Amino acid sequence: MSAQAQPAVAALNERFLLDFPHEAARELEALPSGEAAELLAGAAPLAAVRAWQALTSDAAQQVLGCLPAPLASVVLAEAEPAAAAAALAQLDAVEREPLLAHLEPQVARELRALLEYPADAAGRLMDPRVSPLRAGITVAEALARLRAIPSRGLRELFVVDDEGRLAGRVEIQDLVTAEPGASLRSLTRGVVAAIRDLDTREDVAAALQEHPISALPVVSHAGRFVGVIRQAALVAALEHEASLDIQTMVGASRDERALSSPWFAVRKRLPWLQINLLTAFLAAAVVGIFESTIAKVTALAVLLPVVAGQSGNAGAQALAVTMRGLVLREISLRHWPRVLAKEAAAGLVNGLAVAATTALGVYLWSGSLGLVAVIAAAMVISMVAAGIAGALVPVLLHRFGQDPATASSIILTTVTDVVGFFSFLGIAALLAPLLEGLH
Repeated sequence: MSAQAQPAVAALNERFLLDFPHEAARELEALPSGEAAELLAGAAPLAAVRAWQALTSDAAQQVLGCLPAPLASVVLAEAEPAAAAAALAQLDAVEREPLLAHLEPQVARELRALLEYPADAAGRLMDPRVSPLRAGITVAEALARLRAIPSRGLRELFVVDDEGRLAGRVEIQDLVTAEPGASLRSLTRGVVAAIRDLDTREDVAAALQEHPISALPVVSHAGRFVGVIRQAALVAALEHEASLDIQTMVGASRDERALSSPWFAVRKRLPWLQINLLTAFLAAAVVGIFESTIAKVTALAVLLPVVAGQSGNAGAQALAVTMRGLVLREISLRHWPRVLAKEAAAGLVNGLAVAATTALGVYLWSGSLGLVAVIAAAMVISMVAAGIAGALVPVLLHRFGQDPATASSIILTTVTDVVGFFSFLGIAALLAPLLEGLH
């Protein structure tokens, strides 16, 4: 590349980092850590910070270790505290302390305070650099304070009482249009929502879904204002909870990531796979009880997956709706009778409709009214049971203090398979005379 072209390429790279940090982060994550760090080191500090804080925490930690020490200090000091803390949390204390030691004391204290929160706590997501205003000052004093301590992009300011407890919020627009001598207290509105620093990410996600807010104030146990969770962190918390529910419903660990080591994945997944194997043997044992019936009427073996598959899908629908209700706090334990009744009724109606379609197909295939009666009755029973199980599994897990998403699908699959097999083969055994002549 010619010497004249190099500055132009560098300028384009820097513009890309500044204007499209998330797209730039995806490109940087595809590069070796050393190359990504070299590219950031060649850009302006602001551009490097914007792209670095958009990286995933593990990638950010790896790139941070390859950055020149002065730039690493700038990145940690200027990035969103939640992003800096997430990257530092990936390091052990021996690696972390030299990085913190090169920071300004106040910045280092803020990051250390964030690192003391549990990984799943709201405190890890907040920006502690946001300064509140006292309710007793005037508008002129508030504006002077804002000029000295920037509001860091917030559209509303938070107001505290003399004890530092959160008292309300003030819109920037109200502040700049008010009379200079007016009391800040006269402009203060109520807080839409607030969260404690030790509340979980799930609580943060619930607050976002309940209230259309762009900044969520965080308070200590005593009600003192300690920071703000910004909109980007709120959305990230919501996406985080949704992805964790998907993982845990199928028995994967909440801690596993796409780039986790194979051994970590095996250690977290294998216990649930072994449990799933045991439940599969349980379903197989049910089939074994009716081995003689299947031997006499081989058509039953052909239709067995139809009943189990349909009831499994019905149960998964009920499970998804109930899980969503629990996550969004639309329902609680006192609602479980209504939820079960609704899913049982839906299972009955859906079961009758599916049974009618199935009966027609089976009659055209086999010409046996006895086989039609068996599969129709089994379909209704298994789909009602699947609906009840889909609603009951997460409710019971929640009742006993467990994560309602934990391996719900494994438990549900066991129930639907066992009930589906037992109902289909059990009814076939009872109506065996009607199946004579079938093979």
